[in-house]
Amino acid sequence: MLRKALYASLGLGPAAIVVSRTGAGDMTLFVLAAAALIPLAWLIGEATEHAALHTGPGIGGFLNATFGNAPELIIALFAITDGLTDVVRGSLVGSVVGNLLLVLGFSLALGGRGQLDRESTFTSLGLVAFGTVLFLIPAIPALSGHPDRHSLAVVSLPVAGVLLVVYTVATWAMLRRHRQLHRAGEPEETVGWSLPVALGILAAATVVTAFVAETLVHSLEAFAERAHLSDFFVAAVIVAIVGNAAEHGGAVVVAYRGRLQLAAEIALSSSAQVAVFLVPAVALLSWAIHPLALSFRPIELAALGGSTVLVALLLGRGRSSVGRGVVLVAAYAGVATAFFIAGDR
Repeated sequence: MLRKALYASLGLGPAAIVVSRTGAGDMTLFVLAAAALIPLAWLIGEATEHAALHTGPGIGGFLNATFGNAPELIIALFAITDGLTDVVRGSLVGSVVGNLLLVLGFSLALGGRGQLDRESTFTSLGLVAFGTVLFLIPAIPALSGHPDRHSLAVVSLPVAGVLLVVYTVATWAMLRRHRQLHRAGEPEETVGWSLPVALGILAAATVVTAFVAETLVHSLEAFAERAHLSDFFVAAVIVAIVGNAAEHGGAVVVAYRGRLQLAAEIALSSSAQVAVFLVPAVALLSWAIHPLALSFRPIELAALGGSTVLVALLLGRGRSSVGRGVVLVAAYAGVATAFFIAGDR
């Protein structure tokens, strides 16, 4: 019954795109776009699970993170075009924190007890920690003066370059390892979609998600004003969750079906990819629009660092449990509350 309802609601995506061209109110557009992303997220999760039958959980999680992060890149570039630099930084940080605490937390809570890939887990956490340390380079001088001044955007360039190089090397090593593990493992009976079909559906759903994300970001400020919320909170919590819907839906769906390792790979791969690939990529691409400085606020850096440490402590032995998942979800509620209190810069 739920599957039929989700298939039927896939029409919300095209509907949101059409309605956005008719001059409808921003409040209506924001709600419709947010609702449209839910079935799209489920479809991406479904396609990811079928693809993982052919590639293994490690590469499956990477595929989900890659396709799922495309809408976040679109959201960021549209927000830069609209001059919403704090919204961009807030949504990117919120995406990393949301994956580490909320998505991983729900995955562990739904998946229950199980064994995780400890090496893969700490590789992803190490990348996030490395990115957080490098973000201090432009963030510290941003504590005084205008956070978007040109000199900080220039300082952000070498930071972005180093992160992209590190991400490329780490990803190559990770994919090579997971491919070897998948080949060495017992062959699974692949009953379901073929790999080309799964990848095609992933790509199509991601494209529609990107168009819906455009509608979402253009109606963000009006929604925040009418809901009496700060732009920062809407970006770091609401937009981060909605824009990250592909990973959220994908991880929760596969965790509920008992594929805990794949769910954890989705959440951790996505957090690392946003921190050391998407953030520097946005910083570099922004020079074609308006240079973006990686001048994150102290509360953003504290959320990144604190989330990474907490996950490392809970998953140090490579084991999952419902209790660990609940702790992560509760921690996310605390971070979201802190974002609400902090308000705009």
